[in-house]
Amino acid sequence: MAYDLRVRFRPLVLCYHAVSTHWNDPLAVDAVTLRRQLRLLLRAGLRPGDGDDVLANRRRSFHVTFDDAYRNFAAALPVLQDLRVRGSVFVCTELASDGRAFHVPELEGRVGDAADELLTMPWQTLRELAAQGIEIGSHTVSHPHLPELGDAELRHELVDSREEIEARLGRPCRFLAYPYGDNDARVRVAARRAGYIAAYTLRAGWRGADPFALSRVDIYRRDRLSRFLAKVSPAGRPAAGALHAIRRRSGAPGS
Repeated sequence: MAYDLRVRFRPLVLCYHAVSTHWNDPLAVDAVTLRRQLRLLLRAGLRPGDGDDVLANRRRSFHVTFDDAYRNFAAALPVLQDLRVRGSVFVCTELASDGRAFHVPELEGRVGDAADELLTMPWQTLRELAAQGIEIGSHTVSHPHLPELGDAELRHELVDSREEIEARLGRPCRFLAYPYGDNDARVRVAARRAGYIAAYTLRAGWRGADPFALSRVDIYRRDRLSRFLAKVSPAGRPAAGALHAIRRRSGAPGS
């Protein structure tokens, strides 16, 4: 089946997690596949952009984001640099103090002998990335399901993470990525009040009227060529949203 990406559509934002050859998990895309996927977008005439381009609703642009700030982002950085593609990394601040392993209940029993692949980047590495043009955003303090929190806990996760990133990196923390993509009206209001200019979810479909519900297409290890093209095409984005909803109901992790 042929797919034609040479059509006009709103900014495409991709959501990746780990970049690893060794961790055979849905969250881990290897660097060769990442390069192939981004080159496909470039060959289709899409222009790489950043978060500001997403907010500006730049047509035929795409932006690449990475949740959880795994150390194996080091495998993705040369790909982005070689292709001149801009990226954003979203960090959980309680992990960055010592670069400890990312752990959520949804990953229980899935690590095997690849435990090192869950190590996250410490502040020094994040500072170096920021100096190279990678935007560092908040993925909250501890990666909770935000709609389940009380108001005080929600404020802590959103405000304290942003303030620590700014203090540690010496630059504004402008963007938030909701853990698991989970948000509701209360969470979006809290994100705005916390001082962000925009926030990403994982739901499909352009919602340009609300910068605190910016959609992303989540990409996984099983997304081979045809599936990847279907997910990133304008017609495929609603289907990607439905697949994400099914995964969430079945207990599979999001971001």
